[in-house]
Amino acid sequence: MMDNLKQRAEYVARILKMLAHAERLQIACALAEQEYSVAQLETKLGIHQPALSRHLTILKKEETLSSRREGKNVFYTLTDEKTGKLVKNLYNIYCKGHDL
Repeated sequence: MMDNLKQRAEYVARILKMLAHAERLQIACALAEQEYSVAQLETKLGIHQPALSRHLTILKKEETLSSRREGKNVFYTLTDEKTGKLVKNLYNIYCKGHDL
């Protein structure tokens, strides 16, 4: 039982570490709402494309996001259900009623 708890704690710590950057948290909050292209995220969040791409790569590496290509655009969506719930709860507690 303790090994299972340790594994879960390590997993959750990895997720929290991944979200412990203001721009990545903004991205995750936006993607918890709906799918966005890189250009749409850049406009919505005001994060410049190079930094946005770097953060999206980190989120995708942790298997939190999926992407699809449509022409020249790449669209991202939050795919990890538990991370989505966590982000939505954080959003409701800290961000609801405020623009991202």
